[in-house]
Formats: sequence, C-alpha cells, structure tokens
Amino acid sequence: MTYLASPQRYETLPYRRVGRSGLVLPAISLGLWHNFGDSTPIEQQRQLLRTAFDLGINHFDLANNYGPPYGSAERNFGRLLREDFAAHRDELIISTKAGWDMWPGPYGKGGGSRKHVLASLDQSLQRLGLDHVDIFYSHRFDPDTPLEETADALAQAVRQGKALYIGISSYSAGKTREIAALLRARQVPLLIHQPAYNLFNRWIEKDLLSATEDLGAGVIAFTPLAQGLLTDRYLKGIPADARVNRPGGTSLRPEHLSEANLARARALDAIAQRRGQSLAQLALAWTLRDPRVSSALIGASRPEQIVDNVAALRQPGFSAEELAEIERHAVEGGVNLWEKPSTDYA
Repeated sequence: MTYLASPQRYETLPYRRVGRSGLVLPAISLGLWHNFGDSTPIEQQRQLLRTAFDLGINHFDLANNYGPPYGSAERNFGRLLREDFAAHRDELIISTKAGWDMWPGPYGKGGGSRKHVLASLDQSLQRLGLDHVDIFYSHRFDPDTPLEETADALAQAVRQGKALYIGISSYSAGKTREIAALLRARQVPLLIHQPAYNLFNRWIEKDLLSATEDLGAGVIAFTPLAQGLLTDRYLKGIPADARVNRPGGTSLRPEHLSEANLARARALDAIAQRRGQSLAQLALAWTLRDPRVSSALIGASRPEQIVDNVAALRQPGFSAEELAEIERHAVEGGVNLWEKPSTDYA
C-alpha cells in the first residue's frame, strides 16, 4: 500500500537547534543500530520508520556496520527510502558513520585513516542509494592515526558534496576540541558530537558538554535508555526474548543487568510512576533536560515503543525535588561500552 505521511507530522515533537548551526533536529531521533538488519522482517522495519516519521521524527541515524550482518541496515533503509520516503528526502536528516570494523583486511578494521573513512563513505552511499548524507561521523577516535589525517578525510567528504555536515562520536573532550580546530582550519565546522549518555552513564557531564558548548557544536545522546535497562523490560527479570539472547545483541551484557542496576531502575520507575510516566519516558526526559543536548537517539523493535518514547515530552519538566531524588539513583552502572575511545585509548 502506498505510504501517505501524516499531514500533522510536524505538530508532535519540538525541534532543537544543533549548537550554533542552521540545522535543527527533532528532540527524539531514531537510530537504526538494532532491528534494521536482515534478521528483522522488512515489513516490521517499514512500520517502524512510518510510525517515526508520522510523529515528526525526521532524523534517521545509521552506520556502515549496523545490522546484522554489517551493511544490512543501510541497505534495508535504502530500499525503504526508495519505496516510501523518496518524495520526502528533503525533509529528512540521514546520517551514517565510519570508524569501527567493517570489512576484511587492515583498512576494514576501522579507525580514522583517509583510506578507511572515504572508502566507507562511498560504500555507505552505494548501499543507501544516495549521492550524499546529511551528517557523516567519525565513529570513534583512532589513537593510531594522526588526527590531521582524519580531519582531512572528513573535510574532503564535505568538499566532494558527499556529506553536508561533519560529526564525531565517542571522542573525549580534549580530542573534540582538537579535531574541531583541525576542521575549522579546513573551513569545515564540527556540527555535532554523538556520545553515550543516560542515567547510568553520565561521563559527558564532566567536561564534554562544556567543550561542545564552547565550540558551538550540538550533542545527540545515544543509548539514553541504556539499551533497554532503563525501561520496564527488565524490572522483573530477564525475559526469554531479551536482546542479550538475540543475534547482534551482545552490546547489552548480562553484567549490565546486575541486581544493583536493577534496584536503581526500580527506584527510578517509582519516581516515573508518580509523575505519570513510564521509566523510559522519565529517562528520555531527563536526558533532554539540558538544552545543550539537541536530541536523544532511541531504538525500537515495535511501533508502540516509538509512540511511548515520543510521549515523554508531554510531561512537565522536573522539579528541584524530583531531580534531587533522581540524583540518588542516577549513578555509574558500568554500562559504557565506549569508554576506551572516549578516554583516548585504543
């Protein structure tokens, strides 16, 4: 059936400016890290994208190795873009990344070399069926490649018209400042930083948010729900169909579901219930409480999850008392899988 987008799609979500740029993003964006590979039926993927767009989510975030298998999320999204969203291309912000392992051999292992970055972008554009993406990210800091080389490759992508904007992901505050200066020298601004950030992973509050603010860059937080830990899914134990038991689900590890983390999640859930929210809604609203966060990047396996997540923004802001109570339970939970690149280690 031909897809007709909702004419009210821009009446649901607020849009936030990305740093000091001309770009705005929906407060909630959709990430295609999970549930858009070949293990998910294409019609299920179609319903997820249609639901998101009808609710005003016009930013879809990908990477070269999203799947499983690697590359399949871009390929599947490219198909659905052609079949459902071709008429809406200029309404969409489509992003992809290079930096983690992707293909065999030394250049496919990832990193920031010119060879890997530009070859990966060309492959991504071919899978997506596009001549350019809106945002192209360096997916991680590479300590084995001079940062000048990575900046050269990113700037070349913009000069070639293959990317409109440049972002980085999982860079430390210091390296964020460094690559921003290198890009500025090449007349390409750093648009956005994509770090992991949630109630159990608050590393960006130390110095990254202040760095991006100084640089005029935005922040889009990924894993705002700690990959499901900050939802009601695990409050009563680990269900049989949990991500830890599915292909490609090793990013959520059994140790993340420790009793200490689950106890904190239950305490936060009690606060959410008093506010008339689900735990996921509270977690998203908390992530977006700081205006320096341009958007929160969600994942979803069912359309209902997207609807529930978007509803997080209908509740009033947090009182000082609520924030103080949340603070007692919002502590480091050992869920940051991206700590090494964000602390400049290999």
